[in-house]
Amino acid sequence: MLPPTVALRVVHEDRPELIAAIAAHLAEAGARVRTLATVRRYEAADDRPPRVESELEFEDLDEAAAVEALVALGQGLDIATTSAAVRVWGKRVIVVGGGAQVAQVALGAVSEADRHNLRGERISVDTIPLVGEEAIAGAVRAVADLPRAHLLVLAGSIMGGDISRAADELREHGIPIIALNMAGSITRHVDLVVSDPVQAGTMAVMAVADTATFDLARQRGRRF
Repeated sequence: MLPPTVALRVVHEDRPELIAAIAAHLAEAGARVRTLATVRRYEAADDRPPRVESELEFEDLDEAAAVEALVALGQGLDIATTSAAVRVWGKRVIVVGGGAQVAQVALGAVSEADRHNLRGERISVDTIPLVGEEAIAGAVRAVADLPRAHLLVLAGSIMGGDISRAADELREHGIPIIALNMAGSITRHVDLVVSDPVQAGTMAVMAVADTATFDLARQRGRRF
């Protein structure tokens, strides 16, 4: 089981060295910083420098000790505890492709996620409709950098070329891919091919859910 993740929201001056100092100070206190993101920027009304709001997620240090460590840093930090994204949004299923197909995959995925989330899961579904080989290939590669991404669904009518190469690269990162049955070489570069888009979304969520019995590894290479 993974150790519990703690999250803090810190508002501070928009100075490049300050974000590094905050992360380093937490690390010195014993925290393992897992994610650090600047979520919004505040423009000052006077001559003071602008401020930004950063969120940090870390392990091995409780909230009270983390707040104490940052208060000791000084620098006029506004510190508040928040919920770690993994506790709120959980595992992510990513759907990329054409608008109509993406919508149908999302229909199946969201309906199935609701069923499992009622039993204690946290599974979210993210979609982006894109057109063109370059745009889709870029999105596929970027999934490897998305926090909490567990599976990708490719929904379209024709995909191949650089998209297939990107799919191979993503699978090397350990993220499985389900694709709709479509024209192009992509169907030879994914883990599972499903003809019906609603069923593809349903199976994608079942593949990542702890409360499901569907094992993608046992179905790898099959078509439905």
